[in-house]
Amino acid sequence: AFDSIFCSVLDEFTDSELIIPVPLHRKRLKERGFNQSLMLARLVARRLNIDIDYSALKRVRLTRPQTELKGQERKRNVHGAFEVMGNKKFKGKKLLLIDDVYTTGATISECAKVLSGTGAGVSVLTLARSARV
Repeated sequence: AFDSIFCSVLDEFTDSELIIPVPLHRKRLKERGFNQSLMLARLVARRLNIDIDYSALKRVRLTRPQTELKGQERKRNVHGAFEVMGNKKFKGKKLLLIDDVYTTGATISECAKVLSGTGAGVSVLTLARSARV
Protein backbone atom coordinates (compact mmCIF):
# COMPACT_ATOMS: atom_id res chain seq x y z
CA ALA A 1 0.00 0.00 0.00
CA PHE A 2 2.75 2.49 0.93
CA ASP A 3 4.64 1.73 -2.27
CA SER A 4 1.61 2.42 -4.47
CA ILE A 5 0.76 5.64 -2.59
CA PHE A 6 4.37 6.81 -2.77
CA CYS A 7 4.63 5.99 -6.48
CA SER A 8 1.42 7.85 -7.29
CA VAL A 9 2.82 10.97 -5.59
CA LEU A 10 6.00 10.67 -7.65
CA ASP A 11 3.95 10.96 -10.85
CA GLU A 12 3.67 14.68 -10.06
CA PHE A 13 7.44 15.10 -10.44
CA THR A 14 8.13 13.31 -13.73
CA ASP A 15 9.10 16.61 -15.39
CA SER A 16 11.98 17.10 -12.93
CA GLU A 17 15.44 17.09 -14.50
CA LEU A 18 17.67 16.66 -11.46
CA ILE A 19 17.25 15.62 -7.84
CA ILE A 20 18.95 17.55 -5.04
CA PRO A 21 18.84 16.06 -1.52
CA VAL A 22 19.02 18.42 1.46
CA PRO A 23 22.59 18.04 2.72
CA LEU A 24 23.84 17.44 6.22
CA HIS A 25 26.85 19.29 7.58
CA ARG A 26 29.92 17.05 7.33
CA LYS A 27 30.19 16.87 11.15
CA ARG A 28 26.57 15.74 11.50
CA LEU A 29 27.02 13.25 8.65
CA LYS A 30 30.04 11.78 10.40
CA GLU A 31 28.07 11.47 13.67
CA ARG A 32 25.01 9.90 12.03
CA GLY A 33 26.75 7.85 9.37
CA PHE A 34 24.12 8.49 6.69
CA ASN A 35 22.03 11.24 5.14
CA GLN A 36 18.35 10.29 5.28
CA SER A 37 17.48 12.79 2.52
CA LEU A 38 20.07 11.24 0.21
CA MET A 39 18.66 7.78 0.92
CA LEU A 40 15.18 8.99 -0.04
CA ALA A 41 16.59 10.79 -3.10
CA ARG A 42 18.17 7.55 -4.32
CA LEU A 43 14.83 5.76 -4.12
CA VAL A 44 13.07 8.57 -6.00
CA ALA A 45 15.85 8.75 -8.61
CA ARG A 46 15.45 5.05 -9.37
CA ARG A 47 11.67 5.35 -9.68
CA LEU A 48 11.79 8.44 -11.91
CA ASN A 49 15.01 7.59 -13.74
CA ILE A 50 16.48 11.00 -12.90
CA ASP A 51 20.05 11.80 -11.82
CA ILE A 52 20.96 13.01 -8.34
CA ASP A 53 23.43 15.81 -7.70
CA TYR A 54 24.48 15.45 -4.06
CA SER A 55 27.39 17.87 -4.35
CA ALA A 56 25.57 20.89 -5.80
CA LEU A 57 24.09 22.07 -2.52
CA LYS A 58 26.24 22.17 0.59
CA ARG A 59 25.50 22.97 4.20
CA VAL A 60 28.35 25.37 4.88
CA ARG A 61 27.52 26.12 8.50
CA LEU A 62 26.81 23.65 11.29
CA THR A 63 23.42 24.50 12.75
CA ARG A 64 21.59 23.40 15.85
CA PRO A 65 19.21 20.52 15.18
CA GLN A 66 15.88 22.00 14.04
CA THR A 67 14.03 19.65 16.42
CA GLU A 68 15.39 21.73 19.32
CA LEU A 69 13.87 24.95 17.94
CA LYS A 70 10.50 26.51 17.18
CA GLY A 71 9.11 28.68 14.35
CA GLN A 72 11.18 31.82 13.85
CA GLU A 73 14.18 30.27 15.62
CA ARG A 74 14.28 27.60 12.89
CA LYS A 75 14.37 30.25 10.14
CA ARG A 76 17.20 32.13 11.84
CA ASN A 77 19.06 28.88 12.48
CA VAL A 78 19.28 27.89 8.80
CA HIS A 79 19.60 31.38 7.28
CA GLY A 80 22.80 31.39 5.23
CA ALA A 81 23.58 27.76 6.10
CA PHE A 82 23.42 26.52 2.48
CA GLU A 83 25.33 27.39 -0.69
CA VAL A 84 25.36 26.16 -4.27
CA MET A 85 28.87 24.88 -4.87
CA GLY A 86 31.20 25.81 -7.68
CA ASN A 87 29.80 27.40 -10.79
CA LYS A 88 26.70 25.22 -10.90
CA LYS A 89 24.22 26.92 -13.14
CA PHE A 90 20.71 25.60 -13.09
CA LYS A 91 19.08 28.34 -15.15
CA GLY A 92 15.88 26.95 -16.62
CA LYS A 93 16.38 23.52 -14.99
CA LYS A 94 13.59 21.83 -13.05
CA LEU A 95 15.07 20.64 -9.78
CA LEU A 96 13.44 18.32 -7.27
CA LEU A 97 14.60 19.14 -3.75
CA ILE A 98 14.17 16.24 -1.33
CA ASP A 99 14.09 16.21 2.46
CA ASP A 100 12.85 13.65 4.93
CA VAL A 101 10.51 15.70 7.15
CA TYR A 102 8.73 19.03 6.65
CA THR A 103 7.90 20.72 9.95
CA THR A 104 7.93 24.52 9.64
CA GLY A 105 9.49 24.55 6.18
CA ALA A 106 12.49 26.61 7.30
CA THR A 107 15.16 24.21 5.99
CA ILE A 108 13.46 23.41 2.71
CA SER A 109 12.65 27.10 2.12
CA GLU A 110 16.25 28.16 2.67
CA CYS A 111 17.53 25.45 0.32
CA ALA A 112 14.92 26.31 -2.33
CA LYS A 113 15.84 30.01 -2.09
CA VAL A 114 19.52 29.27 -2.68
CA LEU A 115 18.80 26.91 -5.60
CA SER A 116 16.24 29.18 -7.25
CA GLY A 117 18.81 31.97 -7.03
CA THR A 118 20.71 30.12 -9.77
CA GLY A 119 17.72 30.43 -12.12
CA ALA A 120 16.26 27.00 -11.43
CA GLY A 121 12.67 26.03 -10.88
CA VAL A 122 12.44 24.13 -7.61
CA SER A 123 9.84 21.57 -6.58
CA VAL A 124 9.91 19.98 -3.14
CA LEU A 125 9.22 16.44 -1.99
CA THR A 126 9.34 15.29 1.62
CA LEU A 127 8.58 11.88 3.00
CA ALA A 128 6.59 13.20 5.96
CA ARG A 129 4.85 16.31 7.21
CA SER A 130 5.12 16.92 10.93
CA ALA A 131 2.08 18.46 12.62
CA ARG A 132 0.66 18.93 16.09
CA VAL A 133 -2.86 17.68 16.61
